[in-house]
Amino acid sequence: MGVQVKTMEDRKAGQAMWRGALCKCPNCGQGHMFRAYLKVADTCDVCGEELSHHRADDFPPYIAIMIVGHLLVGLMLHMEMTWHVNPAVYLYTLVPLAIVLPLAILPSIKGAIVGMQWAARMHGFNPAHQD
Repeated sequence: MGVQVKTMEDRKAGQAMWRGALCKCPNCGQGHMFRAYLKVADTCDVCGEELSHHRADDFPPYIAIMIVGHLLVGLMLHMEMTWHVNPAVYLYTLVPLAIVLPLAILPSIKGAIVGMQWAARMHGFNPAHQD
């Protein structure tokens, strides 16, 4: 009979991603993740967890564009099949939505990705293997 000893605490990915999506620290869920619109803080202002190790890069904009693109194409197809809309309506409604929606959801997506990286101990988030 062996006793399994854990040397590092478990990090739940779902919880960390949810906290990140709320733009909170993936560790404590209370501190702010961002110091500016998309600038991740170097450390959590509550628990002191280092957040500067993230490598989100181009993944958050890619996810935002995919989500908004699918929503707008679905909306456009629905409008076209239901009402035969004048193309100017698309220009005045869907183009502004295509600009505003990704910008609105980008911080939450980036926060979730940083939370996922933290939970998986990717990059410098593993205290045993600092960069």
